[in-house]
Amino acid sequence: MTELLALISAVLYGSADFFGGLTARRANAIATVLVSQFVGLVLVLLALPFLPAATLSSRDWLWGIVAGLSGGVGVALLYRALAVGTMAVVAPITAVCAAMIPVFFGFAMGERFRPLTIGGIALAFVAIALVSQPRKPDEAEDQPSAKRSFPPGVSLALLAGVGVGIFFLSLARTTSGAGMWPLIAARITTLALFGFIALATGRTVRMSARATTTAVAGGALDMLANAFYMLAARVGPLSIVVTLTSLYPAATVILARVALGERLGFVQGIGIACALGAVLIIVGTTG
Repeated sequence: MTELLALISAVLYGSADFFGGLTARRANAIATVLVSQFVGLVLVLLALPFLPAATLSSRDWLWGIVAGLSGGVGVALLYRALAVGTMAVVAPITAVCAAMIPVFFGFAMGERFRPLTIGGIALAFVAIALVSQPRKPDEAEDQPSAKRSFPPGVSLALLAGVGVGIFFLSLARTTSGAGMWPLIAARITTLALFGFIALATGRTVRMSARATTTAVAGGALDMLANAFYMLAARVGPLSIVVTLTSLYPAATVILARVALGERLGFVQGIGIACALGAVLIIVGTTG
């Protein structure tokens, strides 16, 4: 049951990222986050009366708020990265960085890296270097500076991975008795944060009909993914849950290939394979 829940979560997360990135290509990232997060909040509030009774402690509230802050920033950066970069490149990089967060947290709490974990981290850096290579050598030759800089979206993907990793870690530290309330706390926090940013910067939250449709789809899929992730994390070993959930870039890559016709160079393909392998090693040797 744990494996099935985690795999469903991975498929939903990957699909949500695809729709979120598609929306961010049609509207600004702040509007994308606000609409998608609002849709997720509405869904979980509608489902609340049908869920078992739950009690939210102050600790759960705190972790929910941390999840909202880190997840909101991480998702905004991810959507922007998916909008300006190649989805099949951005998604694996974000996943690798997110997978490293529990490892570094454990190290800070006194744990020590296993040799295989160190190998996974090294493979992750190799993956980032390979995936970050320009796709077309002829373009790199025309623009020498491209050899020395990341392709569009890669830097944002690295930062997004940190936010997403803290989000996953925060949700995993909530108690089972809190039910879905930590998700509600996280959504309210994210909406408050980006609502304030929108007002302070004067950014519009208006969207076209097409952008609204994809934003709603992304928000619904993301909330469902969060729900399945929390359920899986509460009934099974976190290491297994995070391992399987972290395979979500596969869904994003497949959708980007089928729907957008994205193509990758040979080196980038190897990099993506290394990224997925690094995720499996890193989270499979922790917890």
